[in-house]
Parts: sequence; structure tokens; C-alpha cells
Amino acid sequence: MTSPRPRLAPLYLAGFTTAFGAHGIAAALGAETEDIGWTLLAFGFTLALYDVAEVLLKPVFGALSDRIGVRPVIVAGLLGFAAFSVVGALVPGTVGLVVARFGQGAAASAFSPASSAAVARLADDASRGRYFGRYGSWKGLGYALGPLLGAGLVVWAGLPALFWALAAVALVAAAWVRFGVPAVPVLPRKRVTVADLVRELAAPGFLVPALVLAATTGGLAVAVGFLPLLGRQTGIGTFGSMVLVTVLAIVSSVVQPWAGSLHDRGRLPIRAGAVGGLALLAAGMLLAGLWPVVGVLLVAAVLAGAGVGLATPLAFAHLASSTPPDRMGRTMGSAELGRELGDAGGPLVAGAVATATVPGVGLVVIGGLTAGAGILAALGLRRIPDEG
Repeated sequence: MTSPRPRLAPLYLAGFTTAFGAHGIAAALGAETEDIGWTLLAFGFTLALYDVAEVLLKPVFGALSDRIGVRPVIVAGLLGFAAFSVVGALVPGTVGLVVARFGQGAAASAFSPASSAAVARLADDASRGRYFGRYGSWKGLGYALGPLLGAGLVVWAGLPALFWALAAVALVAAAWVRFGVPAVPVLPRKRVTVADLVRELAAPGFLVPALVLAATTGGLAVAVGFLPLLGRQTGIGTFGSMVLVTVLAIVSSVVQPWAGSLHDRGRLPIRAGAVGGLALLAAGMLLAGLWPVVGVLLVAAVLAGAGVGLATPLAFAHLASSTPPDRMGRTMGSAELGRELGDAGGPLVAGAVATATVPGVGLVVIGGLTAGAGILAALGLRRIPDEG
């Protein structure tokens, strides 16, 4: 099941779809909150539904992909995403939004870890880093373009237009995956007990890369929220603040394939790339928090994007290379769960600290926590053989 040029482009579109859905809807709901009469509590609850569904279901669907194959789970998840997007377009009011948001998150829980597992199974050891970099790059584009596309569609034709667009993208992705991605055979699996599962998740070969992914995702989520906030406080306006996020996303999307390719050629070991990426991300957070002026915020966005782009594909490549193929889906689902916890936990910690002090202090705290994760990763990866 290895190929020098696996057909993975449909999987990149699947990754773009889940990122576009997460951030596009979130930004659109933020713009529409006053018009639909929501309180901040209702708004936060609806935003959280997508992530709650992913936290609960990603390990489940990851394990299911090991049983029935990754392609059926990806296709079914994308079709479910399209169906719930149609619900959001057709059912007015809060009920439709709540059902659509939770349903989209549940569907993304199926095709997101299965797509990661498919990349791992279809790419060989010599090219895995490069293809994980490309997959992460397209996800990064979804995170960057989601708010812009979502805002444009809402201004043009209202919130239903965004849901229709998401349904269309998901249907195209489902068809392309079904007919464009080779079938990945289901492998015989040995029986696994709860104790076996605990040992797998506690092993350094899983735990350290999962920590890296959680730290990078948490830092990215904080940067995407707090850099524009600090930008507006410096007087550069909404457009200038969006430029900061766009720069971060573009740098991350450019660096990920490059870092993965360097790793495949043996020029970027896992330990150096993962720890270096977390160091760059921490530096960006600390700079932005300690010196929030326009030029420094731009440098911070570049550093944060480079850090995320450097660490993410290497962590995924290490997980893929150290996981037996018969349980690739379960491992990727559990790793994605770690990313979701970072995605939720980072902004919560930064927001709590910023509420008690000022936004810059929240960024400094996250920078310190990221640096701490880098130290733990350096110590943990020292005990793990590095295939890079």
C-alpha cells in the first residue's frame, strides 16, 4: 500500500473542509450574534458544540476506520457534514444552528482522523513527512480563509449561503475521495484490552508527539484570537488585524510541506523540529505579549506560523512511523483528541488570565506554557529513537 506518488489531493480537500467549517461558521456566528438576539452564553455554547462533538467522537471514529476501512469513514463523514450543513441552511433560528453545529462537529470527527490515517497508510516512510506537511498546509488554509470566506458569504446572502457553500464543498470532497483515493485494505487486528489501550496512550512514542500537537494547536488558537485583539488596540483597525492572522496562516502553510520534506531527506530530526517549532511559537507569544506594537506583532505572527508549521507535520510523521498500520485510525483519533483539548484549553487559559490582568499577560502565560511543553518534548524525545 505504498506508492511514490500517492493520490492524496482529495484528502487535502477533506482537511480544508473541516477547518473551513470550524472557523468559517464561528466567525459568521460572531458577526450575526446581535441580529439573532443571542446572549454571549448562548453564543459560546453554540461555538463549543463543534469542539465538544469532536472531543467525544474522534477516538471512536478513528477506531472504526481500523475496522471497516478509512475511505468509507471519510466518505460517510463528508456526506454527514453536507447533510447537517443543509439543516443549517434550511432550518431557521437557534434550533437549526445548534443541530447543524453539533452535527458538523460529529461528522468532522469521522473524516478528520480517518483522513490523517489515510495519509499515514498511503504514504511510505520516505515521503510521509512531506505529505503530512501538505495535508496540514491545506488545513491551515481552511483556518485562514474560513473567516474571510464565511464573512463574505454572510454579507452577500446571509448565513444560509455559508451553510450551502459548506454543503457543496463537502459533497465535492466526498465524491473525490470515493473515486480518487485508493482503497486501503483493512488489516487483521489483535484483540486489545483496556490495559493495552492505556499502555499505548501512555507510551512516550504516542504521548510526546501528542503533547507537541496539543501545544501547537493551543498556541495557534490563542494567536488567532489575541493577535487581532492586540492589533486593534494598537490602532491598525480590523483589516490590519486580519492581516496578522493571514500572515500567520500563510507562513504555517508554506513551512509545513518544507519541514516535512526536510525530515524525509534526513535533514530535520523529529526532536530538533518539534522542539524548535515550540520554541519559535513560544517566542512569538512572548514577544507579542511583552511588546505589543505593530512591527513586533507582525514578527510574532511570522514566528508563531513558522513554529506551528515546523512542529505539526513532524509530530504526525513520528506518530505514523511508530504506529502499527492495523491501529493507525485509533492512534490518529486519539492524537486529534489531544489537539482539540489544546484548541479549547489554550484560549480558556489565556482568556482567564487576560480577564484578571491584561491581554498581553495572557499571551505571556501561554508562551511560558508552550516553552514548558518544548522542554518536556526535548526530554521525552531524547528517549525515543529518531527515524529522522
